[in-house]
Amino acid sequence: MPIIKSAQKRMRQALKRRERNVELKKNIKIALKELKANPSAENASKVQSAIDTAVKKNLLKKATGSRRKAAVSKLAKEAGVKLVAKKEETKKAPAKKTATKKTTKKVEK
Repeated sequence: MPIIKSAQKRMRQALKRRERNVELKKNIKIALKELKANPSAENASKVQSAIDTAVKKNLLKKATGSRRKAAVSKLAKEAGVKLVAKKEETKKAPAKKTATKKTTKKVEK
C-alpha cells in the first residue's frame, strides 16, 4: 500500500479505470458472441456500438476499432444480414439570412 497521498489517489484511479476497461472489453466480447450465435442487424449494431464506445474511451486505438468493425460487417454480410445505416436526421432548413442594415454616413456641415 502506498503511503504518499498522491500515490494512494493514483491507485484508486487505476482501479476505477481498470474496472471500466474490463467492462468495456467484456461488452464487446458478449456482443460478438451474440452476433455469431444469432446473426442479425441489431446484434451487428450492438457490436459496432460497443467498439465505438471503447474507441471513444481510448481503450482501443481508432484504427483497431475500425478494423474490428470491418470484420464484424464482413461476418454479418457472410451470414446474409443486411446492415442498415442509421437514418439521417431531418436536415434543418438553412437559417434565413437577416438583412443587414444599410447605414449611410451623414455629412455634417
